[in-house]
Amino acid sequence: MRMTYMTQNDRRTKNTRETLVLACLAGIVSLTLAGAGTAGDLERRQAKRIHDRLTGTPPTAAVLDRMEAELPGDPAAAAMIAIDGPNNPNSKYFYNVTLKNFATPWTNRDQSVFEPLNDYTATVIGMIRDDVPFNQLLSADILYVGAGALPGVSAYSASNNQHYADLESQGVDLSDPANLIQVTQSSRNALPSNATAGVMTTRAASEAFFIAGTNRAMFRFTMLNHLCNDMEQVKDTSRPPDRIRQDVSRSPGGDSRLFLNGCVGCHNGMDPLAQAFAYYDYDETSGRVVYTPGQVQPKYLINADNFKYGYITPDDHWDNYWRSGPNAALGWDSGLPGTGAGAKSMGQELANSDAFARCQVTKVFRNVCLGDPDQNQLDTLVASLQAGYSLKQVFAASAAQCMGN
Repeated sequence: MRMTYMTQNDRRTKNTRETLVLACLAGIVSLTLAGAGTAGDLERRQAKRIHDRLTGTPPTAAVLDRMEAELPGDPAAAAMIAIDGPNNPNSKYFYNVTLKNFATPWTNRDQSVFEPLNDYTATVIGMIRDDVPFNQLLSADILYVGAGALPGVSAYSASNNQHYADLESQGVDLSDPANLIQVTQSSRNALPSNATAGVMTTRAASEAFFIAGTNRAMFRFTMLNHLCNDMEQVKDTSRPPDRIRQDVSRSPGGDSRLFLNGCVGCHNGMDPLAQAFAYYDYDETSGRVVYTPGQVQPKYLINADNFKYGYITPDDHWDNYWRSGPNAALGWDSGLPGTGAGAKSMGQELANSDAFARCQVTKVFRNVCLGDPDQNQLDTLVASLQAGYSLKQVFAASAAQCMGN
């Protein structure tokens, strides 16, 4: 019978292996117990992350307790506590800071966030706060102004921005409906109600996009800011060019191919839609939006010699040529006619498209989660928005989507 003897080195190796196995088993048990013991800590961290991302400030202990209690069943409800309280002293920062910075780039050509509060941004803030359906953004007769007699705040004026600059410099709490109130735009800026078109006819938007030029800037930046498509992205050379104005040369630089393969693809869709702004201008001297019903602004008729056979704008009638062709993918509302007169009906056309809903959802998700949503997240959030057009709910749902594990 053969006997097997273990050397001292063999015994050391065996002992080491046993120690490692025992250590691994102990580690597994420890991790299991630790995981069980920190579930509440995880939810508390998630609640804090939601609050931080929505308001930019840490929550109080009491607010954090309420948010943590909501997380297991309804993370979006926890997010709503951060946004609207009740009894959350930091909710105001969602409105005064997060939403102000969210909307400010839409109000200027540089798309800069470093601009003062104005009537455009205040109206966006108020609509989100009050759950005004966001598909009315480009068409409603709506304006948000500071309530009367706020300390240090000058009276509203349709000719300058001092009222809104004062609201910001005085740190007025915009989450409080008693401070920022909804009025009709027509009652404050002398536009008839049927000529108001949401934020497009605010003073800030007019100063930025109706000033000088040909009013194509208003259309281009509205597409960029609210349908997330610039002109190059919607270029389609297959649409008829019959509504392209005289100021667009058909042979830029003496080469007609540049027009046929490039310029026409933007102007054939943009010009028939931008005709909705034919009666609008911005007066630098008075600092006000100008509206001349029945009278086309001279800017629509400039540079007629560039192509004298081009379209001469007779009125503010618009048509959406993009309902056919590749831009039908923008998802136009089949319940709307795709044609009309004036900025209000054209704003309804844009804001009831699928592209508008996708754009708002994507911007909110990027703002809250610092990245783009995946397709499932996008589809879920778009469906949520289109159910009632509450952008506040989209902020809450987005924060829940990226609260972390």
